[in-house]
Amino acid sequence: MNAGRTARDRARTELTREIKEAARRQLATEGAERLSLRAIARELGMVSSALYRYFPSRDDLLTALIIDAYDALGAAAESAAATHDHPSKTWLAVCAAVREWARANPHEYALIYGSPVPGYEAPQTTVQPASRVPILMLDLLSRAHAEGWLSPLGDAPEVSGVLADQVDVLAELAPGVPRKALLRTAIAWTQLFGMISFELFGQLVGTMDPADEFFTAASTQMAEFIGLRKHAPVGA
Repeated sequence: MNAGRTARDRARTELTREIKEAARRQLATEGAERLSLRAIARELGMVSSALYRYFPSRDDLLTALIIDAYDALGAAAESAAATHDHPSKTWLAVCAAVREWARANPHEYALIYGSPVPGYEAPQTTVQPASRVPILMLDLLSRAHAEGWLSPLGDAPEVSGVLADQVDVLAELAPGVPRKALLRTAIAWTQLFGMISFELFGQLVGTMDPADEFFTAASTQMAEFIGLRKHAPVGA
């Protein structure tokens, strides 16, 4: 009986994978807003009622695709970060990994960082996967601060008011890191995805395309903007 349940579990896992793959193909041709469970069922030779036992609604399938995309991006970034100890080099490696993943998976990137899907509201289950790369960056910042790799940013304006309250949300994940560095990290983070979106959606054509050197230069300057030192601090 255990073997039978295992076989059924394997069959369910395989069919779930096939449904997701068909959905990703539909994302590429139709876009997320036109994702159709009935069309996927037809492609796979299933009746719609059978597919609904796996994903009761379009939104359930969208959520599964979104979580998979965030997890795949997180895994790529974490793998890149594991190859370096130097904080500045780690920052560059993670930025490059995020871009490489986006270029290899443009439709999945558009699903999680593009225009919202009309009528869809992401559930709480997407928050943890979506947080993997930001948490990785905040961990990097915390380590750089603790080990003396983070410059003090004395020339940066003080963070106050509503903005200080917003930055303090990040401080909960990077205790001890100065607000100035946290704010600049948030700025650099949005800059990173702005560059990737411009590249993927053709906004750099005629200027910074191909974007390899532009991206490397911008990522390097963002590391400096945050305060990540290029060289070991005295006594390190």
